[in-house]
This record gives sequence, structure tokens and C-alpha cells, in this order.
Amino acid sequence: MASIDERRAGFKRYKEDVDRRGKPFFPFAMFHDTVMSLVVVIVIVVLACIWKWTATHQGTDYAGWLGSVYTGKADPGTTNFVPRPDWYFYFLFYLLRIFKWPESVILGTIGIPTICLVLLLALPFVDTRMERRVLRRPVALVAAILVVLSMGVLTYKGATAKEALASEVVQAVPNWAKKQNFANNPQAVAGAKLFAQSGCTSCHTYLGTGSSNLGAPDLSSIGSNGQPASFFSSYVSNPRKYNNSIMPVFGNLGSAANIHNIGVFLASSKGGR
Repeated sequence: MASIDERRAGFKRYKEDVDRRGKPFFPFAMFHDTVMSLVVVIVIVVLACIWKWTATHQGTDYAGWLGSVYTGKADPGTTNFVPRPDWYFYFLFYLLRIFKWPESVILGTIGIPTICLVLLLALPFVDTRMERRVLRRPVALVAAILVVLSMGVLTYKGATAKEALASEVVQAVPNWAKKQNFANNPQAVAGAKLFAQSGCTSCHTYLGTGSSNLGAPDLSSIGSNGQPASFFSSYVSNPRKYNNSIMPVFGNLGSAANIHNIGVFLASSKGGR
């Protein structure tokens, strides 16, 4: 009861101080915040409209006064594009590099950010003292410092992270060729390198390399079913013809020779030894 009485007395003193020296947060300050938020949204909408309405074709690009809307058509068969998020998602990007196993992805993407957000929302209800001086609010001070440091470090690490996964997979190609006995088949070797460079191991596994996602099968012995290289080339080129709506349509992977080499590589993959 004494604690409740103290809080009531403190609140009463606060209200008297507001009446004597200033205005309460609601509705005065809240009104100003609402108006400013509305102004920011209007500015963003106006800039987006200018960006879109002033855009014209410039070769393969489509750009306006405020920058490109898009720069040519996306090519799912590209082997040199490294996807990266916008800078404000770098912290989450690096969390995914830490929790890279399929079983722990949900922990890095949903679990940890949600727990941190809940803790921040609960902080005002945990630290309920009237003290306003920062140095006399250790819980809030420590929480703020930890949040800033963790977000800063994760953002920096995400921004400077090297995409070494593709090169690591390419280094495994000679071992694949040896185990699968296609080291003397230049088309199969070229197809294996293209398979490694194109990020196929993001969903498929091959002789212990890569990770299985979205139900994608292991391809180490895919050629043991007797299907010719032309079948695999056709499948990779357009999986929709084979009722596969999940795998991307890779087209010719840059050229007809590339898609043929992929087919030869898969047809030569009979399980290794």
C-alpha cells in the first residue's frame, strides 16, 4: 500500500508540475508527433511518385530523376550476382550466417529478434521509477548500450561479410569429378563448376556439400536412373514442364552450351565411390 501511495503522490506532483510549467504529452506533444509523421509519409509518397512518373527507358535500364526503377531483366541463370539485403537488414543477414543450419534458421530470423523486441517493450514496465537521470537508471542504461552495441556489431559484420560460399563449393568440384569418374569429361566438369557457381547447393546437396531446403533432393546419384543428359538439361531449363513449381526456371543458364553441360554433369552423377 505504501508503494501505491508513493506512486500516486508522485503522479500528483507530476500533474501539478505540468499544470504549473508546461503542457501534458497528450494531446499536445502527441498531436505534433502525428502531424510530423504525416508530413514524412507525404514526402515519401511524393518522392515515390516523382521517381516512378519521371522514369524513361535508357537502353536496358528504366530510370527517372531519382534513380533507376530497374536495370534490365533479371536473369535467374546468372552466376556472378551475389544477393545482399538493404543495409538496415544487415544485422539479420549476419544472424542468418550464424544460425545457418536449417533447424536453427527460425531461431535467428524470428526467435532472437522477437525476444529482444519483447524485452524492450517490457522494459518500461520493469523499470518504473520516477528517476529521469540516465546514470541513476542502470537497467535502462545497460539495455540501451547492449542494443546499440549488438545492432552496430551485427550490422558491421553483415556489411563486411565475404560471400565465400560459391568459391568453397567450386573447390569441391575436382573431388566430385574424381569420385564420380567424370574427371576426363570436360563437359561434365564444366557443368559441375556451373552447378557450384549458380548456387544450386543452396537447396540441393551433392556428395555432402550444400544444404537441403524446400524438399530439394540430393543429386549425388541422380544420374543412376538412366535418364540422358538431354532430359536433365530440359528439366533445369524449365522445371514447370515437369510439374515442379518450386525450382526456379533457369532457361539456358546464359547459353545452350551451359545448360547442356549441366545435363551432362547430372547424367554423370551416379553416386560416387
